[in-house]
Amino acid sequence: MLPIRTILFPTDFSECSEAAFRLASSFARDYGARLIALHVYPPPLDHGEEVARRAPDSYEESLWKSLQAHRADELKYDIDYQLVEGNAAGEILRVAADRPCELIVMGTHGRSGIERLLLGSVAEQVIRQATCPVLTTKPAPM
Repeated sequence: MLPIRTILFPTDFSECSEAAFRLASSFARDYGARLIALHVYPPPLDHGEEVARRAPDSYEESLWKSLQAHRADELKYDIDYQLVEGNAAGEILRVAADRPCELIVMGTHGRSGIERLLLGSVAEQVIRQATCPVLTTKPAPM
């Protein structure tokens, strides 16, 4: 069995990510592993967006609050939080390599057709390039 000491959980705060968090938390608890909760946000598109992000109740501050809403249940495992600006897939792969992680658990939206062509798939890029196993999940059907 592969020893799992560090699990990376990238989140975009979607319903898909919440399902992945429950799974990543279970693995962290069962393996006694450290969980890294990561959110990657895109760089500002223009100067106006950059200025808006520097407002008193800043953009990053709200992202930190959303990220830290993911809590370790009953402190049965350690959780680290990372907030990074950049390309989502690239930063997920960089953090997974730098930490080093034995497992990445992430949600996938399951886009197809033109939506996937236009928006791409962060999960697909991570699966193709990661040096550790990647487990993807999507929310249960309603």
